[in-house]
Amino acid sequence: MTTFKLLFIFLFSSSFLYAQEADQTASGLFVQDELKLLGSDFSFTEGCSPDKEGNVFFTDQPNDKIWKYGVDGKLSVFLKSSGRANGTYFDSKGNLVVCADANGELWSISTKGKVKVLLADFEGKQFNGPNDLWISSNGAIYFTDPYYKRDYWTRTANDMGSNDVYYLPKGAKQARRVADGMLRPNGIVGTADGRILYVADIAARKTYQYSIEKNGELSGKKLLMEYGSDGMTLDEKGNIYLTSASGILIFNPQGQNIGQIKVPHQPTNLCFSGKDKNILFITARQAIYKLPMNVKGIE
Repeated sequence: MTTFKLLFIFLFSSSFLYAQEADQTASGLFVQDELKLLGSDFSFTEGCSPDKEGNVFFTDQPNDKIWKYGVDGKLSVFLKSSGRANGTYFDSKGNLVVCADANGELWSISTKGKVKVLLADFEGKQFNGPNDLWISSNGAIYFTDPYYKRDYWTRTANDMGSNDVYYLPKGAKQARRVADGMLRPNGIVGTADGRILYVADIAARKTYQYSIEKNGELSGKKLLMEYGSDGMTLDEKGNIYLTSASGILIFNPQGQNIGQIKVPHQPTNLCFSGKDKNILFITARQAIYKLPMNVKGIE
């Protein structure tokens, strides 16, 4: 047998074994047939986040609303005028922090719907449109700020000259730019220990890993996946979940693709929800879905 044939058999066998391993890993995380449609009467769902009880709050940006999907399975409107909220995340006090891109702001919304503006500008300039955010255990906020022209904006141009990632220390009145050089940073999420931050550049179709320093700055930029993402989440094993046109892509901490969740509508964001944090909640444009998982989330 020639060397070429041996090499071909080896490569084919390795690919086949890897595919089998990925399928087995994915099947250990979920059962595809258990994906359930919860509703499809929305305009564009986004920004889902669980509260401490496991209820999910998500946005319908074109309709300027924030919805609640309770652990009891009931849907209700939480806030009717949301500042065109996009990404969301709960802080340690139970306030829902949102990227309110109507005027390029960050809002904190209490459990009773009372709004407080946390951040309105950067050095006197209006943000492009804060898109997604993550809050570390010490209360610091990291958020992406890509420019997407909205039909409802009255402004005709953007003040910022670039699309970057920002850091707002707890209690601070001004943000700091901590990552630049991207086309359109979008999805963002960090590890529970506050040491690693993942940022997806959706336009470049890449996801990067950063180390979070003690002063909040980012270092050690590393290309982890050749995929971008709108929304992102993590499970307790450190697996990274990205949204894509082909569904939910699951990667291990080393950046290897270990599974895919097929979703009829293109997913935009996702989070682990429910009383035990083992229900994957998925926003998918006009629809929302849920999928029981054999692993828990960390957010």
